[in-house]
This record gives sequence, C-alpha cells and structure tokens, in this order.
Amino acid sequence: MDEKELKKKVKEFSEELERVRKEIGKAVIGQKDVVNGFIRGLVCNGHVLAEGVPGIAKTLIVRSLATAMGCEFGRVQFTPDLLPSDIIGITTYIEGEGFQTYKGPIFANFILADEINRAPPKVQSALLEAMQERQATIGQNTYALPTPFVVMATQNPLETLGTYPLPEAQVDRFLFKIIVGYPTMKEEIEILETNMTLRRLEDYKLQPVMNEHRIAEMQDLTKQIVLHPRIMNYIVRLVDCTRHPERYNLPVAKYMEWGASPRAAIGLYIGAKAEALMNNQIHVVPEFIKKIVPDVFRHRLILNYLAQAEKVSTDDIASSILKKVKIP
Repeated sequence: MDEKELKKKVKEFSEELERVRKEIGKAVIGQKDVVNGFIRGLVCNGHVLAEGVPGIAKTLIVRSLATAMGCEFGRVQFTPDLLPSDIIGITTYIEGEGFQTYKGPIFANFILADEINRAPPKVQSALLEAMQERQATIGQNTYALPTPFVVMATQNPLETLGTYPLPEAQVDRFLFKIIVGYPTMKEEIEILETNMTLRRLEDYKLQPVMNEHRIAEMQDLTKQIVLHPRIMNYIVRLVDCTRHPERYNLPVAKYMEWGASPRAAIGLYIGAKAEALMNNQIHVVPEFIKKIVPDVFRHRLILNYLAQAEKVSTDDIASSILKKVKIP
C-alpha cells in the first residue's frame, strides 16, 4: 500500500473511532483515557486488564464499546466455585441425539471477565489458552474463537478474601493494564442524572459504528503504520532499562526485582502504531511511545519489598525510566 492510500485508510478509521467514542460517551461520563485504552487494545487485537474499585463504570465501558463496535458481547462473572466448563462449554450425551456440544460464553467477540482474580487456577488456565491461542478445547475437540476476540478483564484491588492472584504468565498476556479512577465532581453530577442504576443500556440508544469485518481490516491496517528504526531502538532501550537499570543510572533501581518481558517491547511496538492510527497519523512519533509506556509496563515490572514498604509503584518506575532514557 502506497503512502497516499495509507493516509486515506488511516483517516477513515480514525474518524470511525471518533464516532465510536461519541457513541460510548452517550452512556459513559468521563473516563476518556480509559475508553481510549480499551479502544487501543482492540485496535492492537490485544487483551486489556482494568483495575479499579467497584462502581466506576468498568463494565459499562466494555458493554458500550461492544455495542458501538457492532460485536457480540459475553460476560463471565468470576467466582471461587467457577469451573472451566462454565466459561468454555461442555459436551454431553442426550438420549436419542447422541453427544452434543454446548459452547460457553467465551465464544463472543468481547469477553468481559469480571473480577478475574476470583477465578481458581483451573479456570485461569482455560482462559489462558483462549487468550493466547484464540481457541478453546471442549472435550476432544478444539474450536476457533470468533474474530475479533478480545478479553477485557477487571479486578478489584481492595479485596483479598476469596481471590486467587493471577499468575505472572497470565498477567503478561494482557497487552495493557489500565487503572480506572474516580470521576471529577463535575462528571459525578452528570452521572447522577444519567446513571445505569436508573436506566438500562438500551435507553441510551447506542448505534453500531463498525462491524467484525471492519475491525479486522483496521487491525491489519495498524500493522502497516510506519515505525522508524530509530523509534524501534528507543523501544528496545526502554525495555532494556527495566532489566539493567544500573546501566542507565536509574535512581529507582533499588526498587526493581525483575524487568519487563519481550512482550513489553512487542506491546510498545504495536501499541504505538495503534496510537498513531487513533490520532490520524501514519508515522509513530516518540510521544506515542511515552503515552503508552505506563499501560504496558504497569503489570510487567516486578518490584521488591522495599518498594512496597516505601509505596513506590510501577507507574513511578515507568515515569523515572521515561525521564532517564533519551530518544536516540
């Protein structure tokens, strides 16, 4: 595809995504960065983990996004007694009909894994296969999941009773981790008048802007966004700084136990391209990298006990890395 055609296509999709934001805005007040984070995850064809206290519209955002994207929505409410078959599906024998397969709620385009850290390890393993392989095994058969297939998981950072910490291998498979914060006072006044407690999602009359085929086309186009070798080198240096902080004289090196995995570099690479498309640009600039670094590093940096004692977060580390690592 030549540059002129690329510019035309990118403009089309960036305008469609802006309409998607407006549709979501009918139901969701504020949370623009969170909405953009979920959209960016979809553009990248990657999974997103959202963390925040209950009642701040995490579920509403995902449901609204699924509606605006014209896709099928599936929700799994994770509980300690959940079984893998509850989300994947089962094969059962029916007299007179033989063995029948019943697919679970995971066979949808948008999966809301609500309070994912309440799931026992067996369920997390079943979800892991679906996230990584885009397939699910029911009985002796393996079935491909729909395209697009994106898991948007939520977890509550407050409660520990009845929860199972997500394994690092599974956390790493989420492309982004987004923190969902409280609304402003002005936004909360609007929420009082248009909240989901008093209304249904259907009352907002959200209209689908895209469809499955259009989303797949957008995801393919994202890969063609231009990323200069100099920017690629910047990505690699950022990730290397998390692994060898002493080489960069990082002031917060004493708080770091383990650095980011290669998936972090891949996340920055494809995430920056998605950020470019969302901003109607065909080239990745350093500002796009800087914007997504916290979302990519947040769940991949392992800090030591000293960091916990002094309340140093991975966001603090990411901020320090951005200041220290210069653009080559």
